[in-house]
Amino acid sequence: MCGIAGIFHLSGQRAERSHLEAMAAYIAHRGPDGDGYFVEENIGLAHKRLAIIDPSPRANQPMTSADGKWVVVFNGCIYNFRELRQELEAAGRKFRTTSDTEVIVEGLAMHGPGFLEGLDGMFAIAAWSVETRTLYLSRDRYGVKPMYYWFSGGTLAFASEIKAFMGLPKFSVRVNLEALNEYFTFQNLFGYHTLFDGVIMLPPANTVKINAESTSVAHHSWWDYDFTQPDNVMTLEEATRRTKTLMESAVERQMVADVPVGSYLSGGMDSGSITAIASRHINRITTFTGGFDMSEVTGVEVNYDERRDAELTANHFKTEHYEQVINAGDLRWVLPKVVWHLEDLRVGMCYPNYYISRLASKFVKVCLQGTGGDEIYGGYPWRYYRVFRSLDQQQFFDQYYDFWQRLVADEDKPDLFQPEVYQKVDQSAPRKVFERVFTFNEALSYETPEQHIQNSLYFEIKTFLPALLLVGDKLSMAHGLEERFPFLDNELIDFAQAIPVRHKLGNLEQMKKINENDFRDKRRIYQEFDDGKNVLRQAMSTILPAKIINRKKQGFSAPDESWYRGEHAAYIKDLLLNKKTVSAAFIDPAFVEKIIHEHIEKRINHRLLIWSFMNFEWWCRLFLVGEKPGNNG
Repeated sequence: MCGIAGIFHLSGQRAERSHLEAMAAYIAHRGPDGDGYFVEENIGLAHKRLAIIDPSPRANQPMTSADGKWVVVFNGCIYNFRELRQELEAAGRKFRTTSDTEVIVEGLAMHGPGFLEGLDGMFAIAAWSVETRTLYLSRDRYGVKPMYYWFSGGTLAFASEIKAFMGLPKFSVRVNLEALNEYFTFQNLFGYHTLFDGVIMLPPANTVKINAESTSVAHHSWWDYDFTQPDNVMTLEEATRRTKTLMESAVERQMVADVPVGSYLSGGMDSGSITAIASRHINRITTFTGGFDMSEVTGVEVNYDERRDAELTANHFKTEHYEQVINAGDLRWVLPKVVWHLEDLRVGMCYPNYYISRLASKFVKVCLQGTGGDEIYGGYPWRYYRVFRSLDQQQFFDQYYDFWQRLVADEDKPDLFQPEVYQKVDQSAPRKVFERVFTFNEALSYETPEQHIQNSLYFEIKTFLPALLLVGDKLSMAHGLEERFPFLDNELIDFAQAIPVRHKLGNLEQMKKINENDFRDKRRIYQEFDDGKNVLRQAMSTILPAKIINRKKQGFSAPDESWYRGEHAAYIKDLLLNKKTVSAAFIDPAFVEKIIHEHIEKRINHRLLIWSFMNFEWWCRLFLVGEKPGNNG
């Protein structure tokens, strides 16, 4: 819920309310239910409210503690706030609202900044200590809620979205070329810089402390994932039983709200499990599915429309079900809006998320999401099996880095970038940031197949999952909709990390016995091993239809491979190969033309790269040139 922003002039310069209002105006879509401001000398805090818990005016933000020592602006939801409130009341704290925000501010007043580390929820919090004149910025364990900061000339500004900084007179948009190189390697950023030069994303499970003596922003990391301590005596039966119990608790815990709650519903197990459990607590829960016009689609993409399986689950649990059908013409209309809201470019074709969250926002304010199940229960076995026979750390890095160069391999970068851009970029940086994800955690080992898979799980939950969460937050909050993720529950995560790999992957022992040299087409074999989430599949088998439990994994993606060769082809060429193409200052049009031609001629499926070219072009138009994204739909 909500959007937050703020300014802290370390030099003592007075914070201007007009600057805060300009920042807040850029993120007004995150909080359509009201706004609030706190300005005191050199500190200013702004809040745009999406009222979810205690929607009354008394719970408005910024909120000050009863003793006047702390002021807080907060984006998110604290799922254990009622339990924390009882503890604080037992210790003598008084409450005037029923909100989770007041629990945060009174917890800070009683325990100090360390209180934030015990929160179970999704949050981005800015907390001002009136006594010590210190600003604390903190972000949840998993990085569900975004927090960016910009530190320049003795001023620190922070916000839920980068575009808020455009409300500051001294901020200007420049391309971070190192981030651009990283994005066109991984279709993601593994570090915490952004495409906006000078803008940093606060890492998950981190708190920063800034006061007048600060000369830089030092991150304090207070939690990390750990797959290296499996409970090897745990039986499959115990893992299954506990998974079911914890999933039921997580869904119930994350349904806390004083407004309507619904659920996304694909044709798969993760969202189906959440819907099944939620339907026990909400009579005729509202569910939402996205589908696609398949009239011009060929190949494997003919199976991309999940509506039939989603309808099966909806009928089974008697939900109030709504569907959004997306056709090829919808991309052109929505792409500038998607990039405007996304800002911080990540992962693949996410524009269907914009449409489905817009649909959901017409009926509910909170929507449950299935993201996270793959990352904690091993849902991508064809990726793990690529490296599970690695002999040592170096071979593991070589094999996995080769796989995760999703867009452009390092050797092709001279053709990708304009010469002056290529010369400025450290071409060794993507490999370094990739390895840093692993070497940051000194507990990782590289000796056994199980350890290689544990490392793969760690890598994906530290890189791929945050990108999915960022896309989910930005495109849902574009419509004033809050998404919640029951798989990202503290108790469930802590338990799932300890489940042995052999319980998560049903064919692990079989894979160990196979001689890879016997495979003529290893890639095909890897794809056939869709045996992930074995524990979760068994845990949910008693509450979901068998067809959904046994369904092959499929992401929520439009059939763009076909559409890029058909109805989208002319639009793609006009956008990327035009004399007015802005991104041509960075990306060589000859390389772009080659990629488009190879795709249209069906020589190589370049849908991910073409999507990224289009995204970056619109990023340049919106944030460098100043074009408008169009009216909100």
